[in-house]
Amino acid sequence: MGYKAIYTYAWDLAETGVSEALGRFGGLGLDTVTMAGSYHAGKFLRPHGKGKVYFPEDGAVYFKADLKRYGAVKPVAHSTLADRDVLRELTDQDRLQTNVWLVLMHNTRLGALHPEATVANAFGDRYVYNLCPSAPCARAYAIGLAEDVTASYPVSGVSLETPGFLPYAHGFHHEFALNRPNRWLDNQLGLCFCSHCRAGAKRAGVPVEALRRQVAGDIEAYLASDLDFPADMAEAFWLADVRADGDLKAFLDWRCTVVTSLVEEIRQIVRKDASVAVIPSVARPTAGAWYEGSDLAALAEAAGLIEACFYEPGAARVKADLFDIRRRLRGKGGLRGIVRPAFPDLETKGEFIAAMRALGEGGVSEVAFYNWGHLRETNLNWIAEGLAAMDSAAPTPQ
Repeated sequence: MGYKAIYTYAWDLAETGVSEALGRFGGLGLDTVTMAGSYHAGKFLRPHGKGKVYFPEDGAVYFKADLKRYGAVKPVAHSTLADRDVLRELTDQDRLQTNVWLVLMHNTRLGALHPEATVANAFGDRYVYNLCPSAPCARAYAIGLAEDVTASYPVSGVSLETPGFLPYAHGFHHEFALNRPNRWLDNQLGLCFCSHCRAGAKRAGVPVEALRRQVAGDIEAYLASDLDFPADMAEAFWLADVRADGDLKAFLDWRCTVVTSLVEEIRQIVRKDASVAVIPSVARPTAGAWYEGSDLAALAEAAGLIEACFYEPGAARVKADLFDIRRRLRGKGGLRGIVRPAFPDLETKGEFIAAMRALGEGGVSEVAFYNWGHLRETNLNWIAEGLAAMDSAAPTPQ
């Protein structure tokens, strides 16, 4: 089978019933359910749920984890569905494939329990929402998740989200500042200088201690000034820093090797017949993923698949992002897409169909839709026609 999937959560499946949900998905022309196996906190509006607003339990897993597979950082089982193993219910049926979506390094609950394993900025401030991919116990946790769920359940594969360094601005609870945000400041604040990153970068020949002092000094000077960089200037300043500062560029390049090596380890330990796909970033456009340590071509080689978020407000932008991703991959690995047929992306049926056609024309034949619990029934009903448009637009094999 291919991969025409719907992203979903265990709580939505449990409320509707797995059998009924599968019937709905199959009727849309889908062949796969991609269910969150590990997830973070949120506040979600559910158009077709019995209750309309849902608060997911922070940093929980939605499968029966075998804690012997983990080190110091262990998964926390969800409590809201304690009597249900929804993933097992999915894998016990043979109507649709089951793929598991694993959120790896974005886990505030585990970060608060293990601050020594989290990202630390140039001042030593810990970002508890981001386990650091350089920290050995955080890496062991991520590898354990992927091994555990693929060994314990007959899933067709895993989709890995947040395998790396999250941006500074990430929508943390009541995230707040009384100065204008800009890319230069956010990217300086987002750099990790935890002990693990400093040690690893130093081994790679990066003068990381001097770089940390430089970054801290630049941030300190900016915050002590009366300046607010305009957005276009901040963008140029950051790109100039990356271009002109060889130490910063070397550090950013090294971060990519950290994330790539983690994905390589996951691919090696996961069941050979299970696919491993990497969601490199939700940054727009996808090319910005490098800041998080996501080297698209290297990750494609390491995992085999890139599952790119085409979260764009219009078919023309989807087409442009696809062109650029292909250019960066240079033929390495396979490419899937994730599409949101709704606000804030493809708000009309016509724009959604055009975007799906653009993906098909660009050689994408595997796609997933985000997310069943968030989408109105009207928008869900577009999916079958969108899949047909994608398939009909596919290039004719030569």
